[in-house]
Amino acid sequence: MQVQAKWENQLLDLAGKIPHSSTRPFFSYWAGDAALRKAYNLAEKITARQSKSFHFASSLLPEEKRLAVRALYAFCRTVDDIVDTSTDDTRESQLDYWRGMVEHASFLDGDLVAAAWADTLSRYQIPRHYALQLIDGVNRDLTQSRYQTFEELATYCYGVASTVGLMSMYIIGFNSNKAVPYAIKLGVALQMTNILRDVGEDFQNGRLYLPREELAYYGIREQDIVEGHVTDNWRQFMKFQIERTRQLYEDSWEGVKMLEREGQFAIGAASVFYQGILDEIEKNDYDVFTQRANLSALSKLRKVPALWLKIKAL
Repeated sequence: MQVQAKWENQLLDLAGKIPHSSTRPFFSYWAGDAALRKAYNLAEKITARQSKSFHFASSLLPEEKRLAVRALYAFCRTVDDIVDTSTDDTRESQLDYWRGMVEHASFLDGDLVAAAWADTLSRYQIPRHYALQLIDGVNRDLTQSRYQTFEELATYCYGVASTVGLMSMYIIGFNSNKAVPYAIKLGVALQMTNILRDVGEDFQNGRLYLPREELAYYGIREQDIVEGHVTDNWRQFMKFQIERTRQLYEDSWEGVKMLEREGQFAIGAASVFYQGILDEIEKNDYDVFTQRANLSALSKLRKVPALWLKIKAL
């Protein structure tokens, strides 16, 4: 039996004991509602524009669930943009608006992202505290720009990524609450992949998401990151980070078979595509200062046959 790390238990406590959801929406499909169709269409456009990997993976879902997870993405993207681009005097009021929207389904007329997200929240009976945790998670960027330990960083990853996985699980459908720790691990792995890819860009924005304890262990100072030198110490540090992240992906795979069958391929694709980013970082000799590791559309397509066989074997 696998022993859970301290950080895993902390994140399970944050997730709480959640009710097992039916794999079917709470009430019937809204295809005949023109206003909601417009709202979901906007969410689809936001997803296509902002995240090619998420858009590709979600395209593997049936239409109703595909549009629902894109409404989730549009909500996450909107909240994240508030933190990144709004002024100090308007930011908190905007976040409070979204907290009120989540808690009471109240939103402004004409707010299409909120309309699509409110509909998804209600129909799929998504626990609202996950959406509130996500808002608090992205808001954390305003108060914390350094993380001393991996345990601290994992808590951040839970807030901005694992919560998304847990909410997605309600849309896709799952057959057991035993899927929860796997969704949490996958969220941490996905966010760690983003962090490792974006070290240079994040540092330019004043944020360093790498655990300071681990940087010190490998003899890396912040000045080394400022200078962007790929040294042997940096390579060893990145090898360790990538190995741990890959193990999280491997551990989380057990949870895929607990999802409703029609959603397994989409979640598997997200996992495989993001692992491909780690491969690209290695191909770039761990230079995340001047190069941004990306997986091309062709590279994603090449991974699909092996993924299909892996899903079929579940």
